[in-house]
Amino acid sequence: RLAHEECWVIYLTASNRIIERQRVSQGGVTATVVDHRLIVKRALELLATQLILIHNHPSGAAEASAQDRLLTEKVARAAALFDIRLLDHLIISREGDFSFLRAGLLR
Repeated sequence: RLAHEECWVIYLTASNRIIERQRVSQGGVTATVVDHRLIVKRALELLATQLILIHNHPSGAAEASAQDRLLTEKVARAAALFDIRLLDHLIISREGDFSFLRAGLLR
C-alpha cells in the first residue's frame, strides 16, 4: 500500500536461511533506480549464495515491465559470476503479485 516504489533484497545461505533483508532503493510513483552492482557487492560481503529481489508497483499492476526484466537479467548475470543464484524476483501490487520464477523467466 505504499505510494512509492521500493526494491528490497533478501540475502540467503545455501540452505535458504535468511542472512539479511535490505531495502536497496526507494523511488517515485512509477519507478525506482536499482544498481545491480551494489546488490552483488552486499551479497559478497555477507557470503550469501542466493538472493531474492522484491519490489512493489504502486500503480496496482503486477506485471513485469521491460525495466523489471532488464534489472532481473542484470542481477542474475552479475550474481552468477560469483556463483550466487537469483532465486526469484517478486513484484507485489494491490491487484496481486508476479513471480519471475513462476512465469518461467528465471532458470
